[in-house]
Amino acid sequence: MTWQARIDAALNARRAADAFRTRSAVESGAGRFLVRDGRRYCNFSSNDYLGLSQHPQIIRAWQQGAERYGVGSGGSGHVSGYTTAHRALEEQLADWLGYPRALLFISGFAANQAVIAALMDKDDRIVADRLSHASLLEAASLSPAQLRRFAHNDDEQMRALLAKPCAGLRLAVTEGVFSMDGDSAPLEALHAAARQHHAWLMVDDAHGIGVVGEEGRGSAWQQKVKPELLVVTFGKGVGVSGAAVLCSEPVADYLLQFARHLIYSTSMPPAQAVALSASVNVIRSGEGEERRLRLADRIRRFRQGAQALALQVTDSQSAIQPVIVGENDRALALAQTLRDGGMWATAIRPPTVPSGTARLRLTLTATHEAQDIDALLEVLHVIRQ
Repeated sequence: MTWQARIDAALNARRAADAFRTRSAVESGAGRFLVRDGRRYCNFSSNDYLGLSQHPQIIRAWQQGAERYGVGSGGSGHVSGYTTAHRALEEQLADWLGYPRALLFISGFAANQAVIAALMDKDDRIVADRLSHASLLEAASLSPAQLRRFAHNDDEQMRALLAKPCAGLRLAVTEGVFSMDGDSAPLEALHAAARQHHAWLMVDDAHGIGVVGEEGRGSAWQQKVKPELLVVTFGKGVGVSGAAVLCSEPVADYLLQFARHLIYSTSMPPAQAVALSASVNVIRSGEGEERRLRLADRIRRFRQGAQALALQVTDSQSAIQPVIVGENDRALALAQTLRDGGMWATAIRPPTVPSGTARLRLTLTATHEAQDIDALLEVLHVIRQ
């Protein structure tokens, strides 16, 4: 087989399964409305849960940061790319989330990969929720450690996997809020199981940070749990991009020595760090609480309507509200029907989700008005009929 034949075969298989991915260039896509080819859609595909990507105070902070520091960092944080803006943000994050240290990463994917790659050895074992994000499962698969996956949110099965003999150390891995189902992990039970077997718990709270918990401190804070490793990302509720790992002093020093994704990558622009600091200030303020309450109201409104329509939704109280439709072709057709009705939604298909669970992944934000939710439900009602 030639290289071209291999590539053609893989692409043809994706097309035949209605699983071929494409991108759409949009003129704007983070806020309440998405504009593509001059047409405006009500946007139900944005992860900007609190609407902070459009916040004037945060935009101005980025502009001021660029005026002071320029638009790039100029190098790895281990060389010349670690500025006073980065240090201030790390200290702010550690104070906000109650950890001794925070380390910044360019993305959540990089943070997850870096932590697992740096920590795990060949005699170790990783036990991970089988619905964990691709960045976690891929890092675990590529590491020298043994990977075992437990049934989604099943703390008893996790406990049983941790109990099996292991020559090395154990790491339990989960998300706070799951990106495709929108449900939450039982972190208190998972942490108790991990501690029973002297394992560490690593939580990726990409979809919980900023959105749930007191002052938006996330899923772990909400459940009164302090995992040994907490990964927070900034492209969802925080409204910007990037990520951080929250941990102890020794772990932070260890990652600074051995986390290759951190050592060998150009750090985020200092202006971005300034914008992130401004976003955290908004999240912790009264305005942040108002946005969280507004989002919670929109979630309740949608779920009540979905229940009345007998839609197949997951057990999600988060901004992620998937409607399960089953087959790939049906999910694609429903997404197009919604777009024809002025609603932008995305069909999510395997391998991103398990086979037979293709879905419309609807996301709600604090910028949606009540009439937006009602209009979405009306279109879904027409589709169902």
